[in-house]
Amino acid sequence: MNLAFISHPSCREHRMGAHHPECPERLYAIQDRLIASGMEMLLTHYDAPKAGLEQIARAHDRAYIRMIMDVAPQAEDVLVWIDGDTAMNTHTLEAALHAAGAAILGVDLVMSERHHAAFCAVRPPGHHAGRARGAGFCIFNNVAIAALHALEHHGLKRVAIVDFDVHHGDGTEEIVIGDERILFCSSFQHPFYPGTGADTDAPNVINLPLPRLTDGAAFRAAVERAWLPRLDEFQPQLILISAGFDGHIEDEMAQFNLHTADYGWITREIQKLAKHHSQERIVSCLEGGYMLSALGRCVSTHIDALIGHA
Repeated sequence: MNLAFISHPSCREHRMGAHHPECPERLYAIQDRLIASGMEMLLTHYDAPKAGLEQIARAHDRAYIRMIMDVAPQAEDVLVWIDGDTAMNTHTLEAALHAAGAAILGVDLVMSERHHAAFCAVRPPGHHAGRARGAGFCIFNNVAIAALHALEHHGLKRVAIVDFDVHHGDGTEEIVIGDERILFCSSFQHPFYPGTGADTDAPNVINLPLPRLTDGAAFRAAVERAWLPRLDEFQPQLILISAGFDGHIEDEMAQFNLHTADYGWITREIQKLAKHHSQERIVSCLEGGYMLSALGRCVSTHIDALIGHA
């Protein structure tokens, strides 16, 4: 089945300086792999709109949103750092608004049944952005904004967020913790950046802190034990994915030993749940993944599984 592929040219203009791992080349690597694999013809492309202030404010404090807008640089050669890892150039605010807008559009498309699934090829990523802070390459929390849009605008009662990035989705957890309409599942290397999640005790959060060198067999066993039964019990009406591929064995940003096939497996497991509970509705948003060749392969495999081929 045809899949919605949502992006925006501004996402390629956001730059955080030479040699920064979260770079525009990530999106080009994905595009190149989709063309080479022949999957491009199975995608319907959409330009992401900008998220509106009211939509973003469901997840973020208004003072934080104003601060981001106020500090956004105007000159091409200026970088403004909002934390030690995260900078804004003159295109970043535009990219961040469109990245959040992509996730919102993805929800609208699957809720209208124009597509059963959507992939948002956007940057900056989002899952480290908390209610009143940006961090870890993230400005606005795209999946949290999308989840709250689905609940408030479309009237859903239960939305699941599955985050398989190698880093804990601390910003997402901060925003959704205690909201029993949302079930948040995050797997991550621990101890590792950002150093959170191992001690979380909340009914709507299922964290999977896993040790360095975790391989595919251990990852799959942990997901089958901790996530899949709870997700099935929750019966989500929509599943959102924070799709981070930096746990791949070739990615030097972390020390997991996952392979491309493991990302295909977790996507298929999510799709099975979506078929059973969510009328196949899935919206996936790009998070991490910094080894370009591995990222391209993983996203291609992820999209293939979302379409239903793999």
